[in-house]
Amino acid sequence: MVLPLDAAAPAAQQPDWPDTELLDQVRRTLAERPGLVAEDEIEQLSAALADAARGRALVLQGGDCAEPFADAAPATVRRKVDHLRGLASVLRSGTALPVVTIGRIAGQYAKPRSARFETLPDGRNLPSYRGDAVNDVTADRVLRTPDPTRLVTAYDSARRVLDTIRATGLGRPADERVYAAHELLLMPYEEPLRRTGRGGHYSASAHFGWIGDRTRQPDGAHLALAESVHNPIGVKIGPGAAPGDVVELARRLNPDRVPGRLTFIVRMGADRIDRFLPPLLDEVAERAGPVVWLSDPMHGNTVRTGSGVKTRYLSTIVAEVTSFARLLRARGLWPAGLHLELTPDPVTECVDAPGPQPDFPDYRSACDPRLNPAQAARIIDAFLALR
Repeated sequence: MVLPLDAAAPAAQQPDWPDTELLDQVRRTLAERPGLVAEDEIEQLSAALADAARGRALVLQGGDCAEPFADAAPATVRRKVDHLRGLASVLRSGTALPVVTIGRIAGQYAKPRSARFETLPDGRNLPSYRGDAVNDVTADRVLRTPDPTRLVTAYDSARRVLDTIRATGLGRPADERVYAAHELLLMPYEEPLRRTGRGGHYSASAHFGWIGDRTRQPDGAHLALAESVHNPIGVKIGPGAAPGDVVELARRLNPDRVPGRLTFIVRMGADRIDRFLPPLLDEVAERAGPVVWLSDPMHGNTVRTGSGVKTRYLSTIVAEVTSFARLLRARGLWPAGLHLELTPDPVTECVDAPGPQPDFPDYRSACDPRLNPAQAARIIDAFLALR
């Protein structure tokens, strides 16, 4: 059954669903489906993140910006999981510490957008692509219309991905487990997939969910959802976050100060982190409980080229990671790890540094640019060099 939440809480970044009756039917369908993740898996992740909160483990979180339904094919899932495991192994070997590996996978089917509509080069104005759980990336007005039945496809795709992830983990040590995570964004998907277990309510849509920098309003539905479950929860923290507001988030989401319950994912931008992160760290260290601190050096460093293509520079990504680690260590805090958008495919979506008009011979992302394997390895190496 669908557990009740405050119906009056506003939900930011929701699509304009045209058929509300169909949406309600989809919600009922999802509520009747089995949970995608089990409570004992969630508890295992919570225990692993508790070690990261205490400075005894590292965290690698990575995967697609917008996960397509087509990537639920087992061979594709195995390549993604092998890539994450390989990067985690480098961290583990370089530090002799356990590494908690979490994919942006099995549910990262929706994206917040800065505008509801986009204007194409030919002048057409279409609803923005919001991820496969909402509409199609094809530039067609009918396919771009939000379709509630895609939420059921999102569930089915996530189930297939999780089945493959579990199969790849058979016979492996516990510390090579890969957990599934996505942004807790679409309320008609997330609310029906809450369940009640021995530890209370939990989200059965993912082991770990995060609230975005655009949806962390204190009176909003996303924060209310996160408060209602005992999964480990992340919150993206951008340069507009006031220190007092971040402390309040910690108090709301982790009132009992349980290590591993709360992760702050810092996404300031390389040119702003030295200004905005220090007062936030000072306030949280003094007034809030334990936090897992991750660096997301991707989202604050997205730029557009002269031709309008989104990209990210490895030089600014490394610069933000460097500042993140330096600022935390200066305060006796633990820089626990990285949150990266990456792919095992040899894409050319990110470039080394600003310079002449870059070439993008293999640009596949439907939304934001991702690191290819060689680039992801460089970021891992840069993080290790800071230790």
